[in-house]
Amino acid sequence: MTENALINESDMSEQPSRPYSPYRDFFRQFRKNKLAVFGAGTLLILSLVAFLFWIFSIFEVHFPCDPTATELVAQLQGPSRQHPFGTDQLGRDVLARMAHGTRISLLVGFVAVGVAITVGVLIGSIAGYFGRWVDPLLMRFVDVVMCFPTFFLILTVVALLKPNFWNVMIVIGLTGWTGTARFVRAEILSIKERDYVKAIEAVGAKRRKIIFKHILPNALAPVLVSATLGVAGAILTEAGLSFLGFGVQPPRPTWGNILAEGRLYIFDAWWLTLFPGLAILLTVLSFNLFGEGLRDAFSRRA
Repeated sequence: MTENALINESDMSEQPSRPYSPYRDFFRQFRKNKLAVFGAGTLLILSLVAFLFWIFSIFEVHFPCDPTATELVAQLQGPSRQHPFGTDQLGRDVLARMAHGTRISLLVGFVAVGVAITVGVLIGSIAGYFGRWVDPLLMRFVDVVMCFPTFFLILTVVALLKPNFWNVMIVIGLTGWTGTARFVRAEILSIKERDYVKAIEAVGAKRRKIIFKHILPNALAPVLVSATLGVAGAILTEAGLSFLGFGVQPPRPTWGNILAEGRLYIFDAWWLTLFPGLAILLTVLSFNLFGEGLRDAFSRRA
């Protein structure tokens, strides 16, 4: 071996290795799951479409055309260059309605899960940290809520209330928090017994600070996975409610009510059920793949 080669080898051995980063390790594990990357990419595209059409709605820009404009002479036309996804029974462009419905369907999922996560984290944190009589009381309340058939409970509440956009989101959120509460409680029961939490309690830190600053951030990994799967469930629930006529009401387009309107013409206008059905399938599948990828990355990193 030459002298130059020895010098280069010694220089390489003296270079400091890259410091360990949990975030870099997490993303490296996540990128190994190709299906999860596909799901994340699809969700990113759908989110960009939803954001773009939200901007269009603010400035009243109708692209590719007005989703509420009726044209009876063009009713139930099949896919064409002018209407790539065809038209419905009122002559409205299905592609425009689905594009605007992306924003509403995703918003229903995110807001409903946001409500569910907030309630679930709060109840799970209190039950897991305080224990004693608080934990059994709250967990029995969770068990009672879980005994009710969720979809029929949502259907009953929405039927009693006015079935509008905000009621649907809030009701779905208020009936979907039980799983998050159980996840958070289990994590906090484990974390609160660790040495660093005992040391913080020994110096007299306030309980609120211990829970929200030192315990809860370390218990949110399963909550993040649960949230991604919960968005998919909320979108399916909204689609089911809209299909039955209790969801977001027309003329505001969602994938669910487009699908509901198309069921009457399923043999004459197949595009009215095929395209919104595929959109729901692709979105729910992407959220599930993304959530499974997060779960695998968190478990392998741990």
